Amino acid sequence: MGAMGLRERKKLRMYRDVSDIAISLFLEKGFEKVSVAEVAAAAEISKPTLFRYFSSKEDLVLYRFADHETEAARVVGERPPGQSVMDALRLHHLAGIERGDPVTGISDDPHVLAFHRLLYGTPSLVARLHEYLERSEAALAAALGGGLDARLAAGQVVAVQRILAMDNWRRIAGGEDVAKVRQDAFAASERAFARLGGGLPEYATE
Repeated sequence: MGAMGLRERKKLRMYRDVSDIAISLFLEKGFEKVSVAEVAAAAEISKPTLFRYFSSKEDLVLYRFADHETEAARVVGERPPGQSVMDALRLHHLAGIERGDPVTGISDDPHVLAFHRLLYGTPSLVARLHEYLERSEAALAAALGGGLDARLAAGQVVAVQRILAMDNWRRIAGGEDVAKVRQDAFAASERAFARLGGGLPEYATE
């Protein structure tokens, strides 16, 4: 069991290291101007080895979102007894804003801002991101019990979180003070989740 744990840690480290190298090259030269072969050479691995870890060039960038694919579903599944689905998701989102989690758009770190410019400024990456969001919706819908109503609810939750994060990122990228954006983000998120709860009452109460 310990050996398997070590193998998994090495695999995760490989994912992270290769992704970091690729993103650095993409930020320096532009996504379209860097080949997969160039990334493999910089990571000191073969191209076939790289494709064993990443199924596409876009996934080299979007690996950073992989951990978030099932995050909402996990939050719902692990919420304490008596806590509603909407409260669990709302509190988790607010905690992300508080700690400046880049996925909430609350970060003025130059590397994070550059990463988001790369992501949202590259059409093929935006398209690939939507695939990640669809998988996130599917995982959340399953955690909500499945069926059309669950899928509709999951789609609304994921869309609200994405729009809130995009608004935060655009404001900070435009030069606004991160402390002010964070303060506004708390209020905006509370309003957004209140509206979600009002429209989805079955998930707002236990």
